[in-house]
Amino acid sequence: MKTLMKAALLLTVASVPAGAQINAGDQKPEASLPFNMAQVTTFNLPWRMAFLPDGRMLVTEKVGPLWLVTPQGMKRPVLNYPAVLYGGQGGMLGVYVSPNFASDQTVYLTYSEPGTIGGISGSSLALAKAKLVLNDSATPATASLEDLKVIWRDGARGRGGQFGAALVFAQDGKSLFLTVGDRQRFWPAQDPNQPLGKILHLTLDGKPSPDNPNYGKTGAPSVGIINPPSDTEAGKTAPVVYTYKFPGKNETPSEVWTTGHRTPYGLAMAPDGHLWEAEHGPKGGDELNLIEKGKNYGWPLVSYATNYNGVPIPSPDTRPDLTKPVIYWTPIIAPGNITFYKGNVFPQWNGSILLGGMATMSINRIVVDGTKATPAERWSVGHRMRDIEVAPDGTLWALEDAPNGGMFKITPK
Repeated sequence: MKTLMKAALLLTVASVPAGAQINAGDQKPEASLPFNMAQVTTFNLPWRMAFLPDGRMLVTEKVGPLWLVTPQGMKRPVLNYPAVLYGGQGGMLGVYVSPNFASDQTVYLTYSEPGTIGGISGSSLALAKAKLVLNDSATPATASLEDLKVIWRDGARGRGGQFGAALVFAQDGKSLFLTVGDRQRFWPAQDPNQPLGKILHLTLDGKPSPDNPNYGKTGAPSVGIINPPSDTEAGKTAPVVYTYKFPGKNETPSEVWTTGHRTPYGLAMAPDGHLWEAEHGPKGGDELNLIEKGKNYGWPLVSYATNYNGVPIPSPDTRPDLTKPVIYWTPIIAPGNITFYKGNVFPQWNGSILLGGMATMSINRIVVDGTKATPAERWSVGHRMRDIEVAPDGTLWALEDAPNGGMFKITPK
């Protein structure tokens, strides 16, 4: 039966015309799991984990705390983490270990930073770096962040979810890519003066990378900030609730790598150096995108979906000037993140994307061949998969998006 299911999927993919996009929304789950999932411990709304070289993990909870966790599930609070505005989709979000951690002990955090502008309270995405100081010999043992510094922020604050907040380091370890969601405001994703709805390419200190397509350019000195409107059409005439004036030069145009993203929660670098991204669509149209310098991925101009209230959105097929997703999902899958597998525990998966599906409660494998991607298996696991990461020893670990969300170690059967 399993062989027949795979054959049917491959036949479906083979029937798609060359160059056409693949809709994997109706993909059926496999009949059985080829792996075991052992729950190691639980967290309150866990978001991301990052492995240290010794196999221990840093784990964020959206409600605020950051934890140092052993593979056996022993937790140690990490002190001196920054204040966050928890609520809806905001809070403590990503944690990432510097490519130079062995020498600098640096970690990066992404989170919703609270603030008030024009009498309106809200939050904005912030990116900070800090030194992780571990004192394993103390009684009790301690962990803390020292010299924490915000190296990039969207200073405009405001309301809305969909922060993005995913980060990946360039292969040379000298720069990083940061996803910034549209904050449910739609049209700023097409505004070159605002970072919302973009993927940024920054130095390790948060400055614009010199190889960005518009490096050296500056934007408007101020932008109008709106509240999240009801749909893409309403967003075109949404009233400005306040005007944000940049404290210095508006370097947004210099920071931007790509444009036109909605909720970019997944970002991963392939072994061959290609950058891939996964994002949520509205009522349908989740996407897996091959990210290429300077391209516009279309949101909210186009989508393989409608607004939540049914208001239509033009299809990407109507705009050949915009970049289409390689794979899309209608019905949705609600990607938590993506990662490339590399290791000896699941050698048959080397070079594949593993994608956590929250709405489908699934783990998904996608075969990647250069700039092409093809859905392989979907495994139903009964948990909203927020994060999937590969440990230094090649085992897989996953976090469940839930108030009592499990951390799972995944090993072959």
